[in-house]
Amino acid sequence: MKRREFVKYLGLAAPYCRWLACRAVAAQGSLLLAPLWNGSAQAAPGAPLVPVTELKHWSTPDYTRVSITLDQEVRFEHHKLPNRLYLDLQGTHLNPGVKDLTIGDGLLKSVRIAQFAASTVRVVLDLDSIKEYKVFTFSEPYRIIVDVKGDRRQEISASKEVIESAPAEPKSVEKVNPPEKPKTVEKGKQAKFKPGRIRRIVIDPGHGGHDPGAVSPSGTREKDIVLQIGLDLAQKIREELGIDVVMTRSTDVFIELQERTAIANKVGADLFVSIHANASLNHNANGIETYYLNLAKTEKVAQLAAKENGTSLEKVSTLQAILFDLMANYKLNDSAHLADEVQKALYKKAQTGYPTVKNLGVKQGPFYVLVGATMPSILVETAFLSNERDEQKLKDPHYQALTADGILAGIKGYITSLNKA
Repeated sequence: MKRREFVKYLGLAAPYCRWLACRAVAAQGSLLLAPLWNGSAQAAPGAPLVPVTELKHWSTPDYTRVSITLDQEVRFEHHKLPNRLYLDLQGTHLNPGVKDLTIGDGLLKSVRIAQFAASTVRVVLDLDSIKEYKVFTFSEPYRIIVDVKGDRRQEISASKEVIESAPAEPKSVEKVNPPEKPKTVEKGKQAKFKPGRIRRIVIDPGHGGHDPGAVSPSGTREKDIVLQIGLDLAQKIREELGIDVVMTRSTDVFIELQERTAIANKVGADLFVSIHANASLNHNANGIETYYLNLAKTEKVAQLAAKENGTSLEKVSTLQAILFDLMANYKLNDSAHLADEVQKALYKKAQTGYPTVKNLGVKQGPFYVLVGATMPSILVETAFLSNERDEQKLKDPHYQALTADGILAGIKGYITSLNKA
């Protein structure tokens, strides 16, 4: 489907046309490149200034990401000069603890931040090498994200093999009562399976820390369930497939959405699997479904994306208007293939212990956690915490183990199909 048809279908003509007009200005040689405006965020005269609370960065083999955190949404613009890129954040003031960043990763030399005017904070990215950049926003908390791409020096590119900065893995991973299997069988499986070009997988248990994710009426929290499944899955991948695994979190800690794919990119992951538990206002909704990044084609998918993104339906619509640009390096077909293999295997495995489980299929949606991934990436919704029967399944260690086994089988099927190609 063509871009215009997508936008018309989704009712996004206004924000899309505003974005397209900005791109047209840039194409005509204006200094202002694709400004991301939000008229509703403009501060009223005399309104309190919004504090800028944090400035962070991540260097990956393919790009450098800068994140600017504020207490709430603001109006801003960004400009590109030959050796720097700068953003002016209107109606803001700089918190005392927010300092400049020294980077020197071959793309950015540094990031400087200061109170440029009484109500404007300016952020300046000093450039080493740049081919393109993208600016977009995340919510809860509100963050302005800048991704800078270009040609790094050779010694910088070689850092793709270095993973010391990834979150530390516990030396012994606790499994949640996984089915016992003789070690001799495990060794036989590992010896027979050939991972091919898939060398490292990032497993991402959703939410964590102060973000519980979905919470059932009885108090079961998504963050706890998906962490147990993720830990079990990570160990199974290592033992049965002989593939290295990095987890975005292995304890109950909060990891920002934009940091999760940055971790995957930094460690040179070949696959990214984010694990979640679903929720719906319709308590009869139940079943398993798997997503990959694309536009939401139904209201239900948009609502789910808003939940997982920690934002509103309006913000999901804004994200969709610029999603084509954000997906420039996203492996759409490979992600759809991975999602299909995982969904089929997960449903088949779950049926062995729960014959009435419902197969909701493979879908696509605008999930923040998948934005920026440079490898095939999926989001698995293991069941609905908002449904009483699904909740009981999710709390059952046997279902958790079956879920890990199913995702494992899907990953194995995907790799096997690559080896045959």
